[in-house]
Amino acid sequence: MPRLKKILESHNNKLHVKKDDNVIVISGKDKGKKGRVIAAYPRENRVLVEGVNIVKKHARPSQANPQGGIIEQEAAIHVSNVMHIDPKSGKVTRIGYKVLDNGKKVRIAKKSGEVID
Repeated sequence: MPRLKKILESHNNKLHVKKDDNVIVISGKDKGKKGRVIAAYPRENRVLVEGVNIVKKHARPSQANPQGGIIEQEAAIHVSNVMHIDPKSGKVTRIGYKVLDNGKKVRIAKKSGEVID
C-alpha cells in the first residue's frame, strides 16, 4: 500500500476545473445540482462544490463555536462527478485548450467555443 501511495503522490494530477468555476454534478446523490467550486484538491482528485454533498459534523465547543453541536458543511466529491457549465447556453460542456494570438493559453467550452478563463 505505501508503494501505491507514493506512485499516486508522484503523479502530476491536473484537474479540468478550478476554483470559482460553475459546475453541475453529473452523478451521485446530488446529481443535477449546480454550484461554484470552493476549493480544488488535485492530489486527491477531488473538489469542494458550494451546496453539494452536505454532511453533518459533530463539533465540540470552541471559541469560534461556543455552543458546539452538529454542523452541516460541504464535503469533497470526486472531480469525475462534475462537469463545466457552458457560459453561453448554461448546459454541460467539456473543456478544451486554445492558444491565443498573444501566446496565452486559455480554456474554452467545447460546445460553444466560449473562452472560460
